Amino acid sequence: MDSLITNKCVPCEKGGLVATAEEIANFKRQVPDWEIVDVQGNQTLKRVFRFKNFKQALAFVNRVGELAEAEYHHPTLVLGWGRVEVLWTTHKIKGLHKNDFSMAAKTDALV
Repeated sequence: MDSLITNKCVPCEKGGLVATAEEIANFKRQVPDWEIVDVQGNQTLKRVFRFKNFKQALAFVNRVGELAEAEYHHPTLVLGWGRVEVLWTTHKIKGLHKNDFSMAAKTDALV
C-alpha cells in the first residue's frame, strides 16, 4: 500500500472519478482518526484537533494553510478557542479522491 504522506497531490478535472468504496476503505486505514461525513451531498474527510489555547490553534491553522498552498489543495478550516476543524474534499469531482486522504495524513503530521 502506498504511503499517503509521501503522495503528491495531482490536479483533478471537473467530472473526474471519485475514489471507489474499496479505495476509500484502503485509504481510510491510513488515517483512522478522520471520519467520513456528508457535506452538502459530498463525501468529506473531517477531523477536529484540540489545542491548549487559541494561539496554538491559530498556529496550526497557519501550518495547514502553508501545506495547502504547497500542494494546491485547500481544506475548509473552522477555528475556535483551542479547536480546529479540518475538512478535506475535492470540490471539482464532488467527493473524495486520494488527494484528500493524502492531505489528511499530512495534516496529522503537523501536530
